[in-house]
Amino acid sequence: MDRLASFGNDPFDKPPCRGCSSYLIEPYIKCAECGPSPFLLCLQCFTRGFEYKKHESDHKYEIMTSDFPVLEPGWTAQEEMALLEAVMDCGFGNWQDVAYQMRTKTKEECENHYMKNFINNPLFSSTLLSLRKTKDSRFAAEGAIPFKPTDDPPRPTFDSVLSRDMAGYMPARADFMEEFDNYAEWDLKDIDFVDDDSDILHALKLAVVDIYHSRLKERQRRKKIIRDHGLINLRKFQMLERCYPKEVQELYDVMRRFARVVGPTEHDKFIESHALEFELRKEIRRLQDYRKAGIKSFCSTKVYERMKRMREDERRKRTMLCDVLQYIQDDSKLPASVRSAPPLNLTGLPGTEKLNEREKELCQVVRLVPGAYLEYKQALLNECRRQGGLRLAQARALIKIDVNKTRKIYDFLIKEGYITKA
Repeated sequence: MDRLASFGNDPFDKPPCRGCSSYLIEPYIKCAECGPSPFLLCLQCFTRGFEYKKHESDHKYEIMTSDFPVLEPGWTAQEEMALLEAVMDCGFGNWQDVAYQMRTKTKEECENHYMKNFINNPLFSSTLLSLRKTKDSRFAAEGAIPFKPTDDPPRPTFDSVLSRDMAGYMPARADFMEEFDNYAEWDLKDIDFVDDDSDILHALKLAVVDIYHSRLKERQRRKKIIRDHGLINLRKFQMLERCYPKEVQELYDVMRRFARVVGPTEHDKFIESHALEFELRKEIRRLQDYRKAGIKSFCSTKVYERMKRMREDERRKRTMLCDVLQYIQDDSKLPASVRSAPPLNLTGLPGTEKLNEREKELCQVVRLVPGAYLEYKQALLNECRRQGGLRLAQARALIKIDVNKTRKIYDFLIKEGYITKA
């Protein structure tokens, strides 16, 4: 004799008795030889030896009942199913209503049995743990929600900084405060299909429903893009952009609009490939500069870089000397009792051989070293060619030295014909 409960606790869920057509109440009889559909009889019809078509009274049979313990003594299989149904109907933790629906157990008995056998049972805990790990890995792979699934999700208040950073996304509900095309349902709320609609009106209503479906698809498509590309986590997205050079950041901003047509992996590969291209082009330009300087081996580049740093240091020193000299006042600003500063001695100064006699005289009077004068002269010539002329205000903005010295250099270059007034 097998004890089995293949149907629910509700008698209306079971097929009726084949003999009297009454609803079956446990225990009842199932024929073990008739099939494939179950041949069920109540106890009264079974004791009378009811036979029907191929079923005979001497067939082997099974007694169907759930009046036996499953998880622990004192709780039958029927009560286990009733407990699970009550928890599903009343909600977890509402033990008072669960006990009222079961009628055979108290509130404390229902809570203790459920927590012991369905929550803290080691047999189920390993399965739940593996499911939780699988779910955690899936969320980590998507990277769309800025919190761990095991943590309490943030609940930013309306119009707060965090809410604005998350674009109105509510992690506790996994939804946005304001959907894309937020009023799409308004066009559908008053539509009602009735039997006396004309064909044209029926087709029109169907068209409105199809339009609504297309708007829902667009809403889901945008959500998928946000989830796949991790756009909810705005700060993490911005930090990712800042790790690239400025040129790649500008490309990243321009190419963001194309992320909707490719997947997140393909889009990241595209950006990374351009970042690699930028680095390669930068390295190629560096090697070309070495070749222009006559360097043909990597061993010579170390010497070249060291000499280049020494030249830059020397240039900074000359600039510092010019900054010191700019505080020396001209003779026109000195008091009468103070003797005018003597002209600058250009003997041995770098760049003196590149000056003509008039330029040497200017450097001596203005007390400007030849190297600095040649740099200022070249800067003013380049700006004049670019602008088609040069004004004194532009010259003062271009070279940051004493304004009187700038005027004298500007007047000298105008007089000698190197530059023209704008």
